[in-house]
Amino acid sequence: MSSEMKTEKAQAAAWFRTLRDQIVAAFEGLEDSHADGPLSDQTPGRFEVSETTRNSDDGSDAGGGLMSVMRGGRVFEKVGVNVSEVYGTLGERAQNAMAARKGIPGMKDDPRFWASGISLVAHMQNPHAPAVHMNTRMFWTPHAWWFGGGSDLNPCIEYDEDTAHFHGQQKKHLDPHGGLLYPKLKAWADEYFYIPHRNRARGVGGIFMDDRNSGEWERDFALTQDIGRAFLPAFVPLVEKRRVQDWSDADKEAQLVHRGLYAEYNLVYDRGTKFGLETGHDANAVLMSLPPLAKWI
Repeated sequence: MSSEMKTEKAQAAAWFRTLRDQIVAAFEGLEDSHADGPLSDQTPGRFEVSETTRNSDDGSDAGGGLMSVMRGGRVFEKVGVNVSEVYGTLGERAQNAMAARKGIPGMKDDPRFWASGISLVAHMQNPHAPAVHMNTRMFWTPHAWWFGGGSDLNPCIEYDEDTAHFHGQQKKHLDPHGGLLYPKLKAWADEYFYIPHRNRARGVGGIFMDDRNSGEWERDFALTQDIGRAFLPAFVPLVEKRRVQDWSDADKEAQLVHRGLYAEYNLVYDRGTKFGLETGHDANAVLMSLPPLAKWI
């Protein structure tokens, strides 16, 4: 395998773009098919798509991506689906903000990097429909490469059957990669998506991995793809079920308060947010995970 991994980088970036296209189409389909229930008489939402760019300190091209955001839909109050492919050199602060490996041998002498991934956060109109987060990514330096990512469910009104379905789809897609993998990544998500200053989890969990390098790139890429493939069958049926339910003022209040919790986590703890801002990526793209409305009490 070439140390530059040009073929592998191109394959990974193309997959993240393909997954992005599938999700955007599915979410606009949910908007179109919302024929009954709250807000069904409104105009279906559509994604606004814009290119993001990133420049090196000397002004040279350092990659970018595609930001797709839907606001004020019938089903989605705000949802962002971003893909990026960025490259350049990592300064000391960016190296310290890296999600996985720190102190990579040779990094100070040759701080080049390349990263590509997809990141998604959906905040729903109906408080009974859960918010959700998903991201997968590949990271490369001349000295190391790895994959990371996962998805987790964030309902403000919890339904045990929804949680069971979401986790069941994750397990179904991970089990072909080894029976021990799902419980490992589930436990990792429970640890990662925990808010220490609130002494509680952000949601009902999911799966999460970082620094995934088994030594076999194809094997780890296949796992990363299946984490992405699990997302739509895990999430879409929950939206279809919950979007038709009526909600009360108390339900909306609970949603806004829970969104405040979500915002706290993403601004204080989320590694991707820190790394994106430290490497000079488009701030709007990095912060698209924030809800349109939230409340603190």
